[in-house]
Amino acid sequence: MSDNTKVAFITGGSKGIGFGVAQSLIEQGIKVAITSRSQKHVDEAVAKLNHIKEGYALGFEADVRQLDAQQKAVDATIAKWGQIDYVIANAGVGHFANIEDISVEQWHETIDINLTGVFNTVKATLPALKDTKGYLITLASLAGTNFFANASVYNASKFGLVGFTQAVMLDIRKYGIKVSTIMPGSVATEFDNNEVSEKDAWKIQPEDIGQIVVDLIKMPARTLPSKVEVRPSMPA
Repeated sequence: MSDNTKVAFITGGSKGIGFGVAQSLIEQGIKVAITSRSQKHVDEAVAKLNHIKEGYALGFEADVRQLDAQQKAVDATIAKWGQIDYVIANAGVGHFANIEDISVEQWHETIDINLTGVFNTVKATLPALKDTKGYLITLASLAGTNFFANASVYNASKFGLVGFTQAVMLDIRKYGIKVSTIMPGSVATEFDNNEVSEKDAWKIQPEDIGQIVVDLIKMPARTLPSKVEVRPSMPA
């Protein structure tokens, strides 16, 4: 890119935290490529994002469980904008039930999206991040260090993601790439089929996570907050 505009690649960027991060980055003058499993959701989100700054968003239907799909989206982003500076591995799913009731299918979907999906995203974007000495940020959860009942599968995926991210950080910082994981508590999104309403005003908002991403990428080059825990400032 000739104008030195930075580019972010965001998985699960059509709604919730991913969309909030995309908004925040565009407001900072950063172009964003978002992915989602739904082309309809991608198109709707891109239209909204381009209302902030025209031509600053594009999107792809790409399931994080499929490495080929991630690679195609990454290649298309680079073909369009020439580079990827920031990767926000955000796509996630949650199934919550007692271990007696959780299904094998729910186990596989949770691990495949929340953990293997991040692995696929990292594998697809790492060459681009090496080129730009970029920044990889994963979206984990406080459930990645705090276990609770009816969340064994979700806990497993997020504990794994926190460990994976920290180990990746040690693997790739020699290339000048920063790696952080953000671990939010309660966020006001449609996650787990929640309907967002006024009663969720006490929760962290998606744009708050977007602000954290902005703050991370603006940190001095010598400084790396490798894990960021964030909670609502007041209880429900």
